[in-house]
Amino acid sequence: MLNNDPFIIDKTKYRSRLIVGTGKYKSFSECAKAVKISGAEIVTVAVRRVNITDKSKPLLMDYLNPKKIKYLPNTAGCFTSSEALRTLRLAREIGGWKLVKLEVLGDKKTLFPDMIETIKSTKVLVKEGFKVMVYCSDDPLIAKKLEDVGASAIMPLASPIGSGLGIINKVNIKIIKNKIKIPLIIDAGIGDAVDAAEAMQLGCDGVLINTAIAKAKKPLIMAEAMKLAVMSGRKSYLSGRIKKNTFGSASSPKSGII
Repeated sequence: MLNNDPFIIDKTKYRSRLIVGTGKYKSFSECAKAVKISGAEIVTVAVRRVNITDKSKPLLMDYLNPKKIKYLPNTAGCFTSSEALRTLRLAREIGGWKLVKLEVLGDKKTLFPDMIETIKSTKVLVKEGFKVMVYCSDDPLIAKKLEDVGASAIMPLASPIGSGLGIINKVNIKIIKNKIKIPLIIDAGIGDAVDAAEAMQLGCDGVLINTAIAKAKKPLIMAEAMKLAVMSGRKSYLSGRIKKNTFGSASSPKSGII
């Protein structure tokens, strides 16, 4: 989207800072159209939930060519380190994927991440040669720990997965941005284009969106809205907003008034 401002993950440059999930759509066809309209170059794929091998049934790969768009296998639905590790090792065996998204959930109702299991899993995956993008809490100390153990990117939640509540803790997101050097990508909780633009305005390097697009009344229009919001938010962040002031400040010069 911004050729002179590349989005870099594990030394690979991307033009789009929007990552799109592939779950919850009415069909693979709708998903593929939304991804194309969004301009996303990376899509997440839940290894445990998506048909990868049974060719008698529709395959995501028939609609989104992995040679033309980056697949990011994830561990959605895993609640233990062992489940997550097994899932990503399987993904590597099936498709050769090394850039992966790790999420180890700790609670079935809130879907908050279990950070003890997550950090443990990250350490193992990094040792095995994976490049790990990590779904995590919005705790700045945890974010720094993940960077220290070798994560390629951190993906703190804005609010619970699929909630559409937007960014609940903006202060923590800003602190995280100032503490780490690896990419910071907002993951989970984005509800609309305003939320996406706000995430970018806060300085986030990217945004991952699934439910807000897939479950919108008009997913294809929302996909375009998210594309434009991410672009606009990034440009706004780079341009440097004016400082907030309690009092007014006239736009016109004070001298030379008729």
